[in-house]
Amino acid sequence: MGNSIVIKGAREHNLKNIDVEIPRDKLVVITGLSGSGKSSLAFDTIYAEGQRRYVESLSAYARQFLEQMGKPDVDSIEGLSPAISIEQKTTSRNPRSTVGTVTEIHDYLRLLFARVGRPYCFQCGDEITAQTVQQMVDAIASLPEGEKFQILAPIVRGRKGEYRKELLEMRKAGYVRARVDGKIVDLGEDISLDKQKKHTIEIIVDRLVMKSGEALMRRLADSVETVTKLTGGLVAVLPEDGNTRLYSDKLACIKCGVSYPEVTPRVFSFNSPHGACPACDGIGYVMPPGCPEEEDFTLLEPCAVCHGARLRPESLSIKLAKQSIAEVTSLSVRAAAEFFLSLKFTDRELVIAHRILKEIRERLGFLVNVGLDYLTLDRAAATLSGGEGQRIRLATQIGSGLVGVLYILDEPSIGLHQRDNRRLLQTLLRLRDLGNTVVVVEHDAETMQAADHVLDMGPGAGSQGGHVIAQGTPQQIMGDPNSLTGQYLRGIQTVSVPQRHRRPRGMLWVVGAQKHNLKNVTAKIPLGLFTCVTGVSGSGKSTLVLEVLFHSLSQLLYHKKPKIDGCKDLRGVDGHGLRLFF
Repeated sequence: MGNSIVIKGAREHNLKNIDVEIPRDKLVVITGLSGSGKSSLAFDTIYAEGQRRYVESLSAYARQFLEQMGKPDVDSIEGLSPAISIEQKTTSRNPRSTVGTVTEIHDYLRLLFARVGRPYCFQCGDEITAQTVQQMVDAIASLPEGEKFQILAPIVRGRKGEYRKELLEMRKAGYVRARVDGKIVDLGEDISLDKQKKHTIEIIVDRLVMKSGEALMRRLADSVETVTKLTGGLVAVLPEDGNTRLYSDKLACIKCGVSYPEVTPRVFSFNSPHGACPACDGIGYVMPPGCPEEEDFTLLEPCAVCHGARLRPESLSIKLAKQSIAEVTSLSVRAAAEFFLSLKFTDRELVIAHRILKEIRERLGFLVNVGLDYLTLDRAAATLSGGEGQRIRLATQIGSGLVGVLYILDEPSIGLHQRDNRRLLQTLLRLRDLGNTVVVVEHDAETMQAADHVLDMGPGAGSQGGHVIAQGTPQQIMGDPNSLTGQYLRGIQTVSVPQRHRRPRGMLWVVGAQKHNLKNVTAKIPLGLFTCVTGVSGSGKSTLVLEVLFHSLSQLLYHKKPKIDGCKDLRGVDGHGLRLFF
C-alpha cells in the first residue's frame, strides 16, 4: 500500500462503487470506450480529492482566495500525492499571450536582451554605446603625441533660437570662447543669432596638447567631467583635422539626436507602456478603415508602425547577434534552440548571461521533446489547439523539476503525428523517472504499450460503463479475454473501413496559399466527400483548412465586402450547393 494510491468505493458520475489500486512512480494509462468513466476516475475523483486536500491544508485566510472544491463521491483514497492536472484546453484567450509568454521564455529573453543586448540607432542603424568618463578619456588619449585639441561642451545642437540667455550664463560661469555654427567667437562680444535658423553652440572648456603623463590625464578627466555636467552627458573633442568627435555617457545616437531610456526588461514587454508599440498598444494588429461597419476581427491588419512586432522602435533596436527580440521570437522553437546554441559572447557577457541562457535552452529543449518544435515563440496562445496547449503545460512542468507529484493528463497524443508521438512518450517517461506518478487518460496504442500499468474501463459507455474490466501490464491486458482494448492491441479486433464509391459534387480550389509556413500551396478539395488533410505536426494542416479556407469562405459567403485571407484565389465557390455544404 505504501507504493500505491488506493481508491475505495469510487462512485463519481457513472463509476460503480469501484476499488482501484494505482502504483506510484509509474506511467499509468487509463483507457476504455468514450464515456466509460476514465475522466470520472482520473480527474473528478483522484485529482479533485488531491486538490481538495491541498486547499484544506492551507490557512483560512489563504483558502478564501482559492476555489473551494467539493468532496468527490468516494469512500477513501490513501497514498495520494499533491496532484497537478494537465487537461485538454486552450492555453489562453488573451490576445497578448504567446507561446513565449506562456512558457516564460519571453521573460528570460527580456532579461537577456536588457543585460547583454547591443543598442543600435533605429534611424541610421549605427551601433551606439554609453561611456563612462574614464572610457571617454581613454578614447581621447588615443590622439597622436603632440596633437593640439579642444574639449567642447555642445549646449545646443541643431536647434532654432537666439540663445541669449544660455550664452550669458556661460559667460557668467567664466567661459571665454565658444564655437557657434563652426566659428570661434568671444563670449564677451554681442552675439546675434537668427532665431529662424538652426544653430549649434559648443562652449570651449579646455585647449590641450596630447602628451604622456599623469598631469595631462587628470586635467583631461576634469575637463570631460565638467562638460558632462554642462551638457547632460555629451562631450565633443575637436582635433587639428577639424573632424569633431562626440562621446556620450547615455545611450544616444549622437548623429541622429535620438536618445534611449534606461534599458531594463520592461522595455521589451509588449504588455508594458514602456515597451509596447504606441500605435497598436502592443497587440501588433489594428482594425482597418471601413471595418467598424461589420467589426470583423478576421480582417485585422498588421500595425503599420511595428509591423506586428508589438514593441517600440527603441526596443526593437536592441539586438543580439544582429537580431532584435521580435526577430528571435519569430523563429520556430527548433530554430530558436539552434540560435541560442550558436551565440558567441565575450567573457564579461558570458558571466552575466550564462544562467539566463541555461534556462532558455532548457525550456526550448522541453518544447522540442513534446513535439512542439514547429511553433514560433510569438504564436498567439489563443490559436493553439487543446493538445498543443496541454503539451506546452507539460513542458513547463518538466522545467519545474518537481518530484513526488501526481500528474494527470488528458489524451496528450491528440493532434500528434506518430513521428512526434514517440518524443511525447519519452517526455512522459522522463517525468516518471524524475520521481513522479504519471496518470494518462489515453486511447493511443503506442502510449498503452509503453505504460507500466494499464486500467481498462468499461464495458460500455454511460450507465453501461464505470467498471474496471482489466488492469495490469500491457501484456496482461492483451492476455485478458474480457478486455476489448486488449483485443485491439493484439490485433484480434480491428477497425473496419467501409468501401464507398461517391462522386464529388464539384471541386473547390485553394490557389496560392501563403499564410504562416505555407509555400504557395494550391490544393483541390472535392465537394460532398469526406476529405482528410494530414501531415506531421506543424506542416500547415490547420493553417490551410482553418486560417485560409475557412476564413476566406466566411468572407465570400457572409460579407458584403469580402477579403480573401491567405491565398490568391478560391475557385469553385459558386454553385454546387456550397453554402449548404459549408
